[in-house]
Amino acid sequence: MENRNLKFEDFKINVKLILSALWASLMFLYIYGDYFELYVPGKVEGLLNRKNMLNTPYKLLFATTILTLPSLMIFLSLIMKPKWNRFFNISIGAFLALFTLVVGISSFAEWKIFYVMLSFLESIISFVIVWKAWNWPKN
Repeated sequence: MENRNLKFEDFKINVKLILSALWASLMFLYIYGDYFELYVPGKVEGLLNRKNMLNTPYKLLFATTILTLPSLMIFLSLIMKPKWNRFFNISIGAFLALFTLVVGISSFAEWKIFYVMLSFLESIISFVIVWKAWNWPKN
């Protein structure tokens, strides 16, 4: 006779692992968004003709700096002490949540609907990062 009280095994996941996984998910969405944007009509021609938003070395450096933050947070969330970890996850997460929300709102166009969807999803994940860090369990 089969036992109907069987439960799936589960264990508590450390908040550092959760934050790191959220940052990794966020990075995948950023990468997919930038990749899929290459399929927007005129995008590749604009890149080749230097008629795009990142048309100066300083704009490119600014964009690179912003996208470096979440990629570093994948690792830093695992190694930083809780006090600093919480601070950086809240501050960088809040900044990126608002930044991607603004990008999403300003990207409403027929060929950028995918970008809007990704931006809102990125904002949600960033807000979850902030929420998880804000509610960091105490011993």
